[in-house]
Amino acid sequence: MPSEINAISPLMGRLMRLIEGSQCVAGEEPAVELALAEALNNAVVHGNRMDPKKLVQVRCRCELGKGVSVVVRDQGQGFDSNAVPDPTTAENIGADHGRGIWLMKSALDEVFFERGGTEVHMRKTSVRGPRGVSRASTDSAKHRSGVVGNRQNPPRT
Repeated sequence: MPSEINAISPLMGRLMRLIEGSQCVAGEEPAVELALAEALNNAVVHGNRMDPKKLVQVRCRCELGKGVSVVVRDQGQGFDSNAVPDPTTAENIGADHGRGIWLMKSALDEVFFERGGTEVHMRKTSVRGPRGVSRASTDSAKHRSGVVGNRQNPPRT
């Protein structure tokens, strides 16, 4: 995709039609759409700085019963994702920037950065697991066994 704001919406439309058609995250498409929009906007504006000579690459994989994985990669200089301030703290509430990554992490089950911050990996698991088992049932079983949390959502104490 070219590093142009007006290229985001058409790509989003195509990707979301494919994701919706695959039913790999049935009912969770709005969360994926929100995170994808943020990732593409960040890649164009912050990563590639809207340089028309630079591209944004997107890889998407849908697996029925497992969910969707999306990787967005820009050709920018990268950044340290750990240095991004928390937009929910009092001193950052009024900041102009910093909410996109927080939104992505809030909407999805897994978000992490690689290649020096030029590549964001995002994953949303299916609400329904294989053979129609709901994720709520498996989450409940994990909680009873003491296995809860992930990179972005550690166990609550």
